[in-house]
This record gives sequence, structure tokens and C-alpha cells, in this order.
Amino acid sequence: MPKMKTRRAAAKRFSKTGTGKFRRRQKNLRHILEKKSPKRKRHAGMPTLVHAADHPRIAKMLPYA
Repeated sequence: MPKMKTRRAAAKRFSKTGTGKFRRRQKNLRHILEKKSPKRKRHAGMPTLVHAADHPRIAKMLPYA
């Protein structure tokens, strides 16, 4: 059986934590930053976890994560 391929786009966006969950970056930190409050930008810079409902799809895209 051949090796499974990793979806490279997903590999660049998600990483697996030590407990087996997936970490992702948040949105809203690319452009039009002047009108956003410092608190909003600060919290957007922090990574967060992928929702449990999306976990099976992410795991399927990253078979070796």
C-alpha cells in the first residue's frame, strides 16, 4: 500500500498539540488594522484550538500529524 499524502495547505495551517488536539491561528490580523482595537489585535494573535466538530476532517487531511 502506498504512503498517504498530507494536504500541504492544511499542514501549513494546523499543528497537533501534545494531547492530540489541533492548534490554529485566528483571523483578522492581515490588513485594515488601524480601525481594530489593540485588545482585538492582541487576542487575534494568539493561537486557538480547532473545534471538536472539525477535528475528524483535519485529522484526515494530516494523516501523519
